[in-house]
Amino acid sequence: MTESKVQTPIEDFDWDAYEKGETAGSKSREELVNTYDESLKTAKDNEVVTGVVKSITKREVRVDIGMKSDAIIPVSEFRYNPDLKVGDEVEVFIETLEDKNGQLRLSHKKACQTRSWDRVNQALENDEIIKGYVKSRTKGGMIVDVFGIEAFLPGSQIDVRPIRDYDVFVDKTMEFKVVKINQEYKNVVVSHKALIEAELEAQKREIISKLEKGQVLEGKVKNITPYGVFVDLGGVDGLVHITDLSWGRVSDPREVVELDQDIKVVILDFDNEKKRIALGVKQLLPHPWDALDQTVKVGDHIHGRVVVMADYGAFVEVQPGVEGLIHVSEMSWSQHLRSAQDFLKVGDEVEAVVLTLDREDRKMSLGIKQLKNDPWENIEEKYAIGSRHTAKVRNFTNFGVFVEIEEGVDGLIHISDLSWTKKIKHPSEFTQVGNDIEVQVLEIDKENRRLSLGHKQLEENPWDVFETIFTVGSIHEGTITEVMDKGAVIALEYGVEGFATPKHLVKEDGSQAKLDEKLNFKVIEFNKDSKRIILSHSRIAEDASKAEARAQRPAAKKPRRDDEAPATPAIEKTTLGDLGALQALKEQMQKEERK
Repeated sequence: MTESKVQTPIEDFDWDAYEKGETAGSKSREELVNTYDESLKTAKDNEVVTGVVKSITKREVRVDIGMKSDAIIPVSEFRYNPDLKVGDEVEVFIETLEDKNGQLRLSHKKACQTRSWDRVNQALENDEIIKGYVKSRTKGGMIVDVFGIEAFLPGSQIDVRPIRDYDVFVDKTMEFKVVKINQEYKNVVVSHKALIEAELEAQKREIISKLEKGQVLEGKVKNITPYGVFVDLGGVDGLVHITDLSWGRVSDPREVVELDQDIKVVILDFDNEKKRIALGVKQLLPHPWDALDQTVKVGDHIHGRVVVMADYGAFVEVQPGVEGLIHVSEMSWSQHLRSAQDFLKVGDEVEAVVLTLDREDRKMSLGIKQLKNDPWENIEEKYAIGSRHTAKVRNFTNFGVFVEIEEGVDGLIHISDLSWTKKIKHPSEFTQVGNDIEVQVLEIDKENRRLSLGHKQLEENPWDVFETIFTVGSIHEGTITEVMDKGAVIALEYGVEGFATPKHLVKEDGSQAKLDEKLNFKVIEFNKDSKRIILSHSRIAEDASKAEARAQRPAAKKPRRDDEAPATPAIEKTTLGDLGALQALKEQMQKEERK
């Protein structure tokens, strides 16, 4: 504020005009207001300006920015400036030129934040190196004070090497680069790693330029991952893949090395452009195959431990670094293709037979089924044609049932050899997978290791008896069990089925026979070889009509005597309940169906 001065009266001041509010001497009131406003500094809300400290108390600081009045700022906003004194120039943020009480409101703290935010943005834009104070740890990194702003330093951006102890960086002042700013949320991300990457890049190029394949170097284990080990070669990293750590199987690299361990490695390969270096450790050691006993040969029995399982087989370590493969086909004489896990598991100690041995290519195949005799060597003796056995149902096809009599001895029961009497559309109607079934050997195919088996052959062929029962022309009671476009299936006695075409299903009243209807049928065809019986219901009425017609024709030529009996058609229905053999057959078939 400026000091007041004694003013002299204006001689030609027009008091009447002043009372009316029209003029003030030769100048208008508006001109006077403008003159006064121009004497003040121009400013606006949300702007950072420089002010002068007018007074300081224990609780507040009075600051003049050249406006109509001074502003009062809490002294706590100047806690980072303990040497503040009257007359000092300070930056302040104009919150409002005039609040509801007509007061000017300023903030020194917000001015510092605004300046700091501008400074951080400038550092990002110009790719500057700035200093920051590491305040504390936080989840995933550190909190850094940069120009009074709390910035985030991710753990991955602290150093080029993985950091295992973040606390050693707390309370340290370090150099950083601003790498990311979120303008909306006022978030700042800084990096210390970015400062040293450029320098390391130059070092890497120099080191790589001197590398050669086969060169042996010393390094320090920098990081361990499930797939390998990263080794620091003195400014450049190389990777030892897990398969190059040891000649033996390694499931976890930590079984071989540990962090910060000094190890010798050999350079296997490197890429100048991508700067990737492939290293090896096992290549510095003698190959275990060179130490394999020279007396081991094909046919020998050898012991080992299962180290890896796959669906197609098991890898067995016979000595460290020397493995052989037992293919699943060499685990059992069985022809059923199964998973190797059905026979072995990792860790199993096994005895096996050496099937092939290639020392040059370092390959060995083994077998365990060879420890047992091949069941097909004496198949004709053990499973002679006509012999009967119990087998287990393994699986179905549309044409039959595959069964296993013992491990390695399989056979097929054709669908036509399951039953003498039942019309089986699919084997699942007759038995189930896993069930035991009695079989008889019909044929032996030693070359293809397959037996032809039968089930129905365990019983006598009932069609030899049926041939005497269901003679052509005989009449039997039957029930329609299935109706199709081509005709109907009729269930007869003793579990036998017959077939009638639509024209043979016409009843005497002209209607068509229906499902589940019980009627008399005449046998019009019987074929034992194909097990086929053709029936007709309508033929019964037709034959009766023809017989009656034949009986009436002679009567017209020759009158019947009073004592002559009328002619009747000879329709005879076969009954077999009184026959012992057929009764026994019926009971046997009923017993089979109950099973």
